[in-house]
This record gives sequence, C-alpha cells and structure tokens, in this order.
Amino acid sequence: MRALIAQCRAEVSMTLRRGETLLLTIGIPLLLLVFFSEIKITGSETAHPVNVVTPGVLALAIMSTSMVSLGIATGFERGYGVLKRLGATPLGRGRLLAAKIVAVMVIEVLQAIVIVGVGFALGWKPSGGVLGGIAAAVACIVGSLAFGGIGLAMAGRLRAEVNLAAANGLYLVLLLLGGMVVPLSVLPKALRVFAEILPAAALSSAVRDAIATTGTYSGCWIVLVIWGVITPLIAGMSFRFLGD
Repeated sequence: MRALIAQCRAEVSMTLRRGETLLLTIGIPLLLLVFFSEIKITGSETAHPVNVVTPGVLALAIMSTSMVSLGIATGFERGYGVLKRLGATPLGRGRLLAAKIVAVMVIEVLQAIVIVGVGFALGWKPSGGVLGGIAAAVACIVGSLAFGGIGLAMAGRLRAEVNLAAANGLYLVLLLLGGMVVPLSVLPKALRVFAEILPAAALSSAVRDAIATTGTYSGCWIVLVIWGVITPLIAGMSFRFLGD
C-alpha cells in the first residue's frame, strides 16, 4: 500500500509540475468557458450561454486529462523505458496503472472545482439539483474510463512522437464534433449523426442533460457506457509496456 500511495503522490506531483499539462487541462478549458459564455451560441433567447457552455467544458476537461494528458505522458514513459523499469519494481504493473488512474481522478476533481467555481462566477445556474449533480458525476466517471481507454490504447501501441500527434489531432476533432462549446445542432445532419456516436458528444450531452437543461436522460448515456466499457478492454488487451 505504501508503494501505491507514494506512486499516486508522484503521479499527481509530476502532472501538476508540467506547464503544458496545466495549460491543456486547466488553461484551455477556462479560456473556452470565459470566451463562449459571452457569446450567444444557442437558438434560445432565454438560455444564458454559460448554462450551455459550463457542462460542455466539464466534459472537455475530462477528455483533456483522461485521453490527452494521460495518453501522452504514458506514451513517452513507455518509449523511454520508464514503464518497464517501474513494472519490474515491487510496485508492479497493476499498482502502477492503479496509481495513474487515481492521479487522473484527483486532477479531474481539481478541474471540476475550478471550472464550477468560475461557472458560478459567470452566472451559471444549474437546474438539475442534487440528483443531477450525482448523475453528472457518474457521467464524468464513465467518460474518464472511455477517454482513458482511448489514451492508453494509443500510448500502448504507437511510438511516443506518433502518439503525441495522434492524441492532439483526435483531441481537436472531438472538440469540434463533441458539442462541448458549440451545439451539435449547428452541424450538417450527416455530420451530426456521426458526432452523436462519438464519446465526446455522448459525455457532453449526458452532463448537460443532468445539470444544465431539462434533466432528461437520452440515448447519449447508452453510447457513453458502451465507450466506457469497450475502450478500457481494448487498452488492456493491446497495451505493451515495452517501447518500439
């Protein structure tokens, strides 16, 4: 247990010390939150933009940490042989992966606190109540599994440099098609249908359904759960601790 706790602390500390990681996980989501909260991006004349944007930015933060930050860091650790060495220590591979998961969860809690605080400061008024908040938290946990699986699947198979480019490219695509800051309704119909089966749109819609709009629960939850089950399984079966 001591080894696990020590590795958890190390993972969180290393994450918080990386400036590029803080920019990705905190800086960019906050910038998008502030910017799009001042722009009318919905068809409703009554809905304040911050009520639409805040849940989407929460989903974006989950994607940034679980897929991009975790995936890129793990990819370089694998490429440099760090994972191989740590896996051979008393820590073991299982506790090493557990420490990474715990570190991701800790960072995401910190993100949520900051984003929710800024959202309230900008006038955000969630309408889902306590049950909505719990549902949003569940959605974020399932989303973390989904995006973490994607990030680790790429990190465990691709060279570090290729993984870096792939993770950033996929992040941009999912940001544009995820309904996180721009509603899916503005997309062409065919593209919107495709976007709705992606994990980014499923997560942002689930969080928004829970705490931002009517409190209804749509098919996005089914899509999100499917991704949350499949991608970790793929990552577990395909991950290689040794670099190319």
